Amino acid sequence: MTPVGSGAASPELAPILAYGRRRFLRGACTALLCLAAATLAFYVADIFDLARYRDVSRTVTALLGDALPPDFSRWRNWGKPLSETLAMSLAGTVLACALALPLSTLVARNTGRPILGRLAGQALNAIRSIPGVVWGIVSVAAVGFGPLPGALALACHSTGMLGKLYAEILEHVDPAPGDALKSQGASWLGVLRFGVLPQVLPRLVDVSVYRWEHNVRAATVMGVVGAGGLGLEITTAFHLFEYREASALILVLLLLVTMISALGARARARFLDRF
Repeated sequence: MTPVGSGAASPELAPILAYGRRRFLRGACTALLCLAAATLAFYVADIFDLARYRDVSRTVTALLGDALPPDFSRWRNWGKPLSETLAMSLAGTVLACALALPLSTLVARNTGRPILGRLAGQALNAIRSIPGVVWGIVSVAAVGFGPLPGALALACHSTGMLGKLYAEILEHVDPAPGDALKSQGASWLGVLRFGVLPQVLPRLVDVSVYRWEHNVRAATVMGVVGAGGLGLEITTAFHLFEYREASALILVLLLLVTMISALGARARARFLDRF
């Protein structure tokens, strides 16, 4: 046995120490690569260009001076854009949930099929890799202006995101109930309906409600490409240099998102309490 303090590791500890050194080196190399990537991203984005920050305070102060106090004089005209924003976000989220759930069951390793799962996974990757604004432009070109293209654009992008999140949730279920159903001759749909979905339904609802909250904000961006809603009103106000009205609309949007977030939190809490 190696004496204590001799400085030499015993044969039993040598593999453990070697494994620890390898893990440390891998972790250090990974940290250095991440730091190098972040530094390169900062350089390419001109974060280190201090000359670009010289006029920031003066410009922001002037903009705030032109935007305050907010002008709510046209609030009676904001009812329709507000309803369009809510309709776009809700309709887009519901469509995305209806499409993402069956696709996610094909993608998840424990519920899907090999060939169909790979095809569905690639489809979800392609859908979510396209920005929502691009989906908005395509939808406007396809069906014209108004809230319809906004709802379709939100549905397309949200399907890709929710499909990925749903699949990850499905892959973490306890396999025991499904195995028990299989042993009794249950079909694939039966295992999915009675062995998988009851375990993940609260988390699926949680993710879906959160995506709706996101889509309320994203629906505003759809107005930039002609999909209506509050986004179109804000864009028009900026184009006309009506900064006070624009700030009022932004405050209305902030209030709307806050209310949706609070309602979503209460809905999730009540739903989770039942499971």
